[in-house]
Amino acid sequence: MEKILDIVDAIAHEKGLTPEKVKEALKTAFIQTAKRVIDPNFAYEATINDATKTIDLVQIITVVADDDERLNDEEIAPTLMAISEARDYDDQVELDDQLQVPHDLEEYGRTGASQLHREIEYHVQRAVEDDVYNKYKSKVGTLVTGRVTSVDAQNSTFIDVDEIRAVLPMKSRIKGESFEVGDHLKAVVRRVNMDKYDGISIELSRTSPKFLEELLTLEVPEIKDGAVIIEKSARIPGQRAKVALISTHPQVDAVGSTVGVKGVRINSVSAELQGENIDCIEYTSIPELFLSRVMSPAIISSVEIVKDEEGKAVKAIVSLPADQKSKAIGKSGINIRLASMLTGMEIELNEIDGATTPTEGAESTEPEEKKDGVDALEALFN
Repeated sequence: MEKILDIVDAIAHEKGLTPEKVKEALKTAFIQTAKRVIDPNFAYEATINDATKTIDLVQIITVVADDDERLNDEEIAPTLMAISEARDYDDQVELDDQLQVPHDLEEYGRTGASQLHREIEYHVQRAVEDDVYNKYKSKVGTLVTGRVTSVDAQNSTFIDVDEIRAVLPMKSRIKGESFEVGDHLKAVVRRVNMDKYDGISIELSRTSPKFLEELLTLEVPEIKDGAVIIEKSARIPGQRAKVALISTHPQVDAVGSTVGVKGVRINSVSAELQGENIDCIEYTSIPELFLSRVMSPAIISSVEIVKDEEGKAVKAIVSLPADQKSKAIGKSGINIRLASMLTGMEIELNEIDGATTPTEGAESTEPEEKKDGVDALEALFN
């Protein structure tokens, strides 16, 4: 243990940690070793001694009054000392002072050394895991790319992402997708867990709306630069999705730039999502107008927003012609479900009776327009 700090930089370089984190791990290892080989009830403190390049280990004893009830507690008593007893060692001591009793783990021979070695390995590894955990915890909702290493009996796909293995459960795969060992795939980090026994586990997803948003950000420079913002998104994986976009620049068309020339950008994203149809909608803070756009391709007549006691919009009553109802609902109810997901409101369709279609209106006015034209000619020549 002589000049133990000389190994700090080597450990930090090997494990990808900062020297400060390695030093904290070493101090914790010294304290835990002392608890195991000296007395688990003592209070210890480890400090870095830069001059000797060692770690000094001391036992901390707090001075309390002679009648302090804690002196009768078997668990706490070893960390305390009555003031009358403390003054036998130092007559200047006062209440709440802390006495320090130095300990040297080398005095405990091979037992102390082997225990310290195990503790250093354990706490350095925990520091590595904490570092990786914090790194990927900050990546929740972001896109990662990895190589498939295996697929288990439950069709869970295991992927190597940088220095860690992640899992893509079957429920988080788009319907019809299948992967083989060696395939490279994209996904978003859905969840990061730290388990005492199993270590770090990372769950990925390809069905999350966030995955669609990340793919769009990757494909559309205007979104990446912030000229276009994805306000909201909703999707039924592998079938259809709706994305609400807003432009932060007056000369940038949010929908047009996202779709791309001849749909090249949106088609590239759709191909990654197994042909998922993606509707791009211009976002507006006016709920009635936004809902009318979200209900596309259906053409609606009017929207009534129902709010709760707190003034939050919870329901929309949509009035529309009978021939638009099937479009509003969509195949298997996909369109209205996505609209509800995107707006966060329950949608009720109200069919308008006796609605006149644009075609009927054009036919009814045509004879009158023709008669007006003939009368005008007669008046001109007469």
